[in-house]
Amino acid sequence: MVAGDTVREELDGDTSDTGSTGALDDRECRQLDVVRRFGTVGSLLLAVGSLGAGAAPVFNPVWSLPFFSLFSRMTTVSIALAFTGVFMIVLAWLGLGRLSMPGRERMVSVPQMARTLLMWTAPLVFTVPMFSKDVYSYLAQSEIAARGLDPYTVGPAEALGNGDPLTSSVPTMWRDTPSPYGPLFITIGKGITWITGDHVVMGVAFHRLLAIIGFAMIVWALPRLARRFGINPVSALWLGAANPLVLFHLIVGVHNESLAIGLMLVGIELALRRMPRVTPNGPFPPWQQGELLWYAIGATVITLAAAVKIPAALALGFLGVMIARRRGGRWTHLFGTGAVLMVLFLTVLTIASLGSGLGYGWATTLNTANSIKSWMAPMTALGFGAGGLGIALGLGNHIDAAITVSRMVGTVLGPLLAAKLLLDSFRWRLRPMIELGAALGAVLVFGATVQPWYLLWAALPLAVAAGNIRFRTMATAISAAFAVALPPTGTTFEGRTFQLAYTYLAAAIVVILALFLVRKYIPSRPWSGSGKIVGAPA
Repeated sequence: MVAGDTVREELDGDTSDTGSTGALDDRECRQLDVVRRFGTVGSLLLAVGSLGAGAAPVFNPVWSLPFFSLFSRMTTVSIALAFTGVFMIVLAWLGLGRLSMPGRERMVSVPQMARTLLMWTAPLVFTVPMFSKDVYSYLAQSEIAARGLDPYTVGPAEALGNGDPLTSSVPTMWRDTPSPYGPLFITIGKGITWITGDHVVMGVAFHRLLAIIGFAMIVWALPRLARRFGINPVSALWLGAANPLVLFHLIVGVHNESLAIGLMLVGIELALRRMPRVTPNGPFPPWQQGELLWYAIGATVITLAAAVKIPAALALGFLGVMIARRRGGRWTHLFGTGAVLMVLFLTVLTIASLGSGLGYGWATTLNTANSIKSWMAPMTALGFGAGGLGIALGLGNHIDAAITVSRMVGTVLGPLLAAKLLLDSFRWRLRPMIELGAALGAVLVFGATVQPWYLLWAALPLAVAAGNIRFRTMATAISAAFAVALPPTGTTFEGRTFQLAYTYLAAAIVVILALFLVRKYIPSRPWSGSGKIVGAPA
């Protein structure tokens, strides 16, 4: 499959389209206005709640401010405010989805979606980091590199000392572990450290700016890629950029996935800029002016994404498939294209590795996160289940051994599935972007550990290529469920689980009351007799 191809797979329930739709009528505009304000209030509540419930640094300057320190002394109230904001944003996103569904006769326009995104994200830029403390590891690892030490061989505790302000906010489990991130990200981090020194708050602010730049790349690339692959750009922006997992974990959580995925998507879009429309049986035109140059530029940007986080490298394989299909779809085309892309990949990655002064040490630390036994990782959960069954049957406690075996199976199974999906896309069974999303999902889901933001590696490519209603329904349900599942503090609640129950209950009561107040403006999703999604009546 190549970009811009007009051949469409016969997927049951496929309603994707890029055809023009009408503007929202007056009633739907009022509904959109309420949805926007509902989500914006949620963002504001999340920002306020973060003052006491966020994953704040150990030496938190907010505690010295007369008014703001009040929230840090009311942790339960702060968490309840944060959860209220989370619920309101998720519900607003679902309401926005009613007005952004592909196939509607009237739906939200791209400018309306952009303004909605701006309203929802503006308050989140000023939140204390939430849902994770990874940003403090970024700061510490960057400081290690700035001091001329190797962040791929020593952890923050050994390199900086436990008393260092940058080490103190790093979770205990990560203080002795080396960095798992690519040389480009560490190099950018060194630049941030040069500007901010050991000022934690300023360091977080600059890393958030980096995350916002990545988010801007995602917003730029999604509608353009969606048009290439026959998906309504508004629908792609809704499922992709407006997804609560994106807002919570890329912007609020300050994860470097934002930069990596943003570069990956931009690289794919740049690579396809001059690719002509080609059907499976041809004709296959000669190279167009500038076509090879854009392939090289796009592949370089994708490699830079891999120099931030390595999963982005998978995108090069599926780009190679698209180029090979454009050339004629023979095996010689696939192997030839793959060889050229591999040379370019290794060249750019070598420049990034050696130019950073860090070398290839990052290649030995890619499994650093495996020290976490995450219940969200299917293979780890399988190991827990097998070990628990052994205890129940009186065979002894072999949980660790069972987890090791199940993780080994996942380590083999994920790449094998990715390779099969790569071949399936070359054989024209599905669009390469769909297969890319599925391949990234397979590698990450079958990995040793899974976090909610890992799902974005699969969700964002799928948002621009998969129009199947059943897929989008499943993606919506999974995104909403994971968005509300993780506590905003970025820590466990051992010994105080009751606190979570109270905060969930309080947030639910407030949100139910808010829904009651706006019940007349909740967008509907009427269906015509043929099953086509139509606009709401005026």
